Amino acid sequence: MNKQSAMSAKTRIWTPINYAAEGKQSDCLRLPHSTDLSAYGWIPIPLVCIKNGSGPTALLIAGNHGDEYEGQVALSSLARATQAHEVSGRLIIIPALNYPAVEAGRRVSPLDEGNLNRVFPGAALGTPTQMIAHYVSEVLIPMADLVVDLHSGGRSLDYIASALVRPGRTAQEHQRLLGLLKLFGAPISFISDGTGGGGLTTLAAAAEARGALALTTELGGGATLSQNGLELALSGLRRVLSDLGILRGISVEPAPPTRLMTVSGYDAFVYARERGIFEPAAKVGDEVTKGQLAARIHFPDDPTREPQTLYFGSSGIVACRRVPSLTQRGDCLFKLMADVGPRLDHSQALHA
Repeated sequence: MNKQSAMSAKTRIWTPINYAAEGKQSDCLRLPHSTDLSAYGWIPIPLVCIKNGSGPTALLIAGNHGDEYEGQVALSSLARATQAHEVSGRLIIIPALNYPAVEAGRRVSPLDEGNLNRVFPGAALGTPTQMIAHYVSEVLIPMADLVVDLHSGGRSLDYIASALVRPGRTAQEHQRLLGLLKLFGAPISFISDGTGGGGLTTLAAAAEARGALALTTELGGGATLSQNGLELALSGLRRVLSDLGILRGISVEPAPPTRLMTVSGYDAFVYARERGIFEPAAKVGDEVTKGQLAARIHFPDDPTREPQTLYFGSSGIVACRRVPSLTQRGDCLFKLMADVGPRLDHSQALHA
């Protein structure tokens, strides 16, 4: 079987949940995984489906990376709190999508070292991580009008609380995505095509390719749980779901203004050039200018050697910064964002 036919083959993942059934269902996806001690075994991926009548479908995902916790807690809280009579349409909630990575507290899966947000659209007959991506791409996203993928910085990055979208493929789609950003109400909202990250291999790119609106977040980092990030996830989701009419009869706080920014090109990134100890010269949220000192890399194995100095290649705001001090050549140390317009509030979003 060639690669293309493997990608398009029928999924091997199954679930007892009936996505078309009315009411609230809680079970799991079954990811087949054969091991020495479990020949016909499967791995559970927790899933909640809440459906009530006709209306749009929202696919809400966290745990795409296992060491990012705000989204996992937010979606679990939402799944517990939401009853079928409060929904018009359908909510599909997956708080721990890459469950093997979630269980291990790792960015990537311990089963195959797969980075789930770098293998979309996946493969039906591939590795466990590829099978998860394929199921999301070919089964779940086609049901969805909106896809929200909640991320944080994980072990390696500290991130400013933010929401992001890919550039829309048409002017109309782009305006709808900007409206989502302003409605979600993160302090910072940015537009990125994935340069320096996942590009076309992310869940958001898979959603875009299948015609669903996709919103991603960065809610904290350092593999800790940010209370501010958790609160933003919950309040932002409630606003978006209420605006779509999926959640009804709930009170939501108006969205605060968001600063609209963009990440453009490799000059927005600073990378380590050698192995050593990373000494940052800027913090997350700092405004920096092109040519400004970004970092020094120290070499304790050669104490008489001068530290290597690194400089920002463009001006902007520090979106994220590396957390571990020990760094290798090629590690991302900083990512910058630049303004694309003034701060906009929710009332302006309604006319976007």
